[in-house]
Amino acid sequence: MSFLSEFKQFAMRGNVLDLAIGVIIGASFEKIVSSLIEDVITPLLLKPALEAAHLTKLQDLTMFGSVKYGVFLAATINFILVAFVLFLVVKAVNASKKAEEAASPPPPPAQEVLLTEIRDLLKNK
Repeated sequence: MSFLSEFKQFAMRGNVLDLAIGVIIGASFEKIVSSLIEDVITPLLLKPALEAAHLTKLQDLTMFGSVKYGVFLAATINFILVAFVLFLVVKAVNASKKAEEAASPPPPPAQEVLLTEIRDLLKNK
């Protein structure tokens, strides 16, 4: 087996393709979540609170330079918001999947229907 054919076999595996698609969709989805956080949630809820607290301006001067722990606190709050939004998205997707599953149970196979009819006819005799 040549190197190129072996690489082609590796690259065309289902797991590799699924992972590549997941990474691409994840990168696109990250932009949506970031926009939701930065453009909708933060201006409505947190921007006034963050500006009042001046979190990003908090720092300590040391002999090595300034330690900007306020930026770290703001990033931590942003992470918690992103995690919460993703939790809500996953919860909504799972709820819609459950609703789809519960909405329409599949009809029984034709064999099963026929066997049930035969069983019922034998019971009646």
